[in-house]
This record gives sequence, structure tokens and C-alpha cells, in this order.
Amino acid sequence: MDKKCSDTHIKKNIFTSKTNIICFIMFVLLTFIDQFSKQIASHFLRSNDFDLIPGVLQLHYLENTGAAWGMMQNRTWLLLAITVVVLGIILYALYRLPDTKKFHFLRFCLVLLSAGALGNFIDRIVNHYVIDFIYFSLINFPIFNFADCYVCISAALILYGILFKYKDEDFPSAKHKMKSGVK
Repeated sequence: MDKKCSDTHIKKNIFTSKTNIICFIMFVLLTFIDQFSKQIASHFLRSNDFDLIPGVLQLHYLENTGAAWGMMQNRTWLLLAITVVVLGIILYALYRLPDTKKFHFLRFCLVLLSAGALGNFIDRIVNHYVIDFIYFSLINFPIFNFADCYVCISAALILYGILFKYKDEDFPSAKHKMKSGVK
């Protein structure tokens, strides 16, 4: 079967596919939750910390000009560029994934990852820093936000998918490259 025919057989119109519509709604909802939580944190936590579980978990406002765990401080333009590249790769991967149940898990992971990337991207564009506010004081873990959670959870789920759920044969383009000797 011609590669072009197999792609059109598996793929539906990307704008009308039920799966893609659900993914888009999830993406918007997750991004909204992240941005709304940061606005609430900015409004209520700037001058006061709030203990959720005393000595364990608190809400503490922090303006982070770097990436995760304070790395790459004051390199906003570099972080913005990296985010644009990552979002482009995710969009391409989502476009290339067959619209079948087998790939719903991976599609969810990519949507979660893109919502996290966009949430912090918006902060960097609007504020020139990312608002972090969740703090595990028991272990003095770096302060983070929902977007950070999305990125970490999606990375762990993608790793799980790579190790246990998917095989090379599940990805037609990877299978084609292996047969043709392309690395």
C-alpha cells in the first residue's frame, strides 16, 4: 500500500476528528487552569504564605526568571526560543500520530506537555518571569506551579510509554526508516 494512501486511510481531517477536538479542549482547559491558578497566587500570595499542611505543603509566591529548579536565570529569550521549538515538535508529532485508540495515551501525554510549555511561555511573554507557588517545605523542594506538574507528569508518562507500552513497529515512519537503513 502506498504510504500516502495509508496516511489518509488512518488520518481523518485534523479539524473535525473527535480525538483532536477533545485534545484541543483538554489543552485549553489545562492551560486555563495553570494561568488562573497563577493569577490567584499573584493576587493572594504576594505578601502572605498559606499553609495547606503545616510543615509539609504551603503556597508561597515566587517570581522565577529561569527554568526548572532555578536553572538558566534571566535567559528569557533562550527559554522562549526553546519553548517555540518544543511546541513545534509536539504539533508535528500530534499531526503525524495516527488517529487510533492505540495512540490516545501518547496524544494525551503530548497535550499535557504542550499545555505545561504554553503555560510557562505565556508567563515569560507577559511577565518576563514564571509565577511559581506550590512549595513542599518538608523536603525543601523547589517551588513550582501547575505547568511544571504537567511537564513532569507528561515526561514520566512518555518514558513509561517508551519503555512499556509502545514498540518500534507501532510507528510506521520509524519502521520504514529501519528497513531502509536510515538512522
